[in-house]
Amino acid sequence: MITRTEVDGVPALLAPTIGQSQAGLAFRVGFADEPLARRGITHLVEHLALFSTSGADYHYNGATGVEYTIFHMHGSEAELTEFFAEVCASLRDLPMQRLDIEKELLRAEANGRTRGPAEAMPLWRHGARDYGMTSYPEWGLPVVGADEVRAWVARYFTRDNAVLWVAGDRVPAGLRLDLPAGERRPAPARSSALPITPAWFPGSSGVLVWDADVPRAASSSVFAGVLDRVMMRELRRDGGFSYTAQAGYEPLGSDRALITAVADALPEKNGAMLGAFVDLLAALRVGRVDEADVAAVIKKQTEALRNAEEQGTRLPGQALNLLAGRAVRDVDEMIAETRAVTVAEVAEVAVAAVASGLLMTPRGDADWAGFTAAPEHSESAVAGTAYVSLNDPDARLIVGPDGISHVAADDRCITVRFADCVLVRVWPDGGRQFVGPDGITVWFEPTLYAGADGARAGLDASIPPAVRVDQPPRARIPEPAPRAEEARRSRDAARSWDRTAGLIGLIVLVPGTLIALLVAVGLGFTFSSDPADIGVTIGTMVLCVALAAAGVVAVRRSWRRFRV
Repeated sequence: MITRTEVDGVPALLAPTIGQSQAGLAFRVGFADEPLARRGITHLVEHLALFSTSGADYHYNGATGVEYTIFHMHGSEAELTEFFAEVCASLRDLPMQRLDIEKELLRAEANGRTRGPAEAMPLWRHGARDYGMTSYPEWGLPVVGADEVRAWVARYFTRDNAVLWVAGDRVPAGLRLDLPAGERRPAPARSSALPITPAWFPGSSGVLVWDADVPRAASSSVFAGVLDRVMMRELRRDGGFSYTAQAGYEPLGSDRALITAVADALPEKNGAMLGAFVDLLAALRVGRVDEADVAAVIKKQTEALRNAEEQGTRLPGQALNLLAGRAVRDVDEMIAETRAVTVAEVAEVAVAAVASGLLMTPRGDADWAGFTAAPEHSESAVAGTAYVSLNDPDARLIVGPDGISHVAADDRCITVRFADCVLVRVWPDGGRQFVGPDGITVWFEPTLYAGADGARAGLDASIPPAVRVDQPPRARIPEPAPRAEEARRSRDAARSWDRTAGLIGLIVLVPGTLIALLVAVGLGFTFSSDPADIGVTIGTMVLCVALAAAGVVAVRRSWRRFRV
């Protein structure tokens, strides 16, 4: 049973556990709170705060997620007390001398991180803001300074924006949380980059990913479990399309949740797997929900709740609920709510899920299935000076007082307006990357556009200082590829020479080969019986035959070159 208490003004949850005591201190701040131009600042704070504990022998860790940052450890009461005292002391006075070193460590950590198949989903659903941040690297780290870090800590790492949970017999008597006062920070509002749902976009990994925004409720969690069972049965066991076919449920904020489904397939089965997934979604949406699946999922989830209660592992989730503004739930109440879910309620969630769905296809489009293509282009280009692409004379870059646009040969454009820009990465060689709130990116590469270098000064003057992130020199500066016309002329010239050389070869070699053959035949008919002439005659015949054979080979090669 979970007991609610308080430690130094911080709400605390306590529950018994099996085995060694453990505890966690969570703050309501994560990636979703960061602007893209400061992406990584929360993770940086976590690293700095844990530096003082780096020599400890006990097991501890920190984690920065979408909405929360958590400091966690296993150990004795004395170790728990020491750990949280050190973390709170660090948060009050972070070791700023470690700033550059920790940035490098974060870069190394990111370099070793593997991208998951669903990593692009937040960007396409939310753009380059709030919940879309998880799709982006920690691009803001190069310009994050000590003052910004301190201001971030003062805003989010306070006792009024924290919760403690302890899995053990009691809260250690000596445990203190010396944190400054502040205020509870609600989760940010979720933006949308999708004008219409259900929507789709093309993937590049050969994996299907689908997610849906649904109400946070027991019925939604059961629906996710049913979807998982149906995918495993129809995509893997019966259809043989996928090896990995699964679905999961993740709470977001206080009242919403995200259901995510992932399925892989061999390249030759991508189309069939996509069709099978669309079919099973359609079946669930129209109410074809198997009662046995619902019963099996309810049994599994209620057993998991009971086991979590006994082992104390339900505590972290309830602590985060408290930070999100939700009530701490009794396990019996949650089990009763889950058992009350009906087949009809699961079908209702399916309708809502399909309506809000976003699909990353493994191959091809999904218009045929009732999905709308997610926007990849802007509605209009800015007015300004156009610079012709050195790679494609029909494409151009437009730089104006209001923004920057790239217009392709088919007149489709992508635009980032300076007033809305959320990030500009700046390289010393003149390269610039502009990112808009919808996630659209426009590159300014002066080496790839005729005369564009002269636009750099005016362009830089238009960049809002808050979104500018200077980068170290690049190892490789983009260079224009050979123009298509020049490449064609080069190929045509090579072919013309091949034809000419082949024709000359035919004119010279064909008669020469015929003459050699005729001489050999003639010598055969006029073969002399005079012993003095036998050696000369035979030698001449062999030479003529060899020349004729070489001539045949040369004529064949010349004929091939002439036909190019």
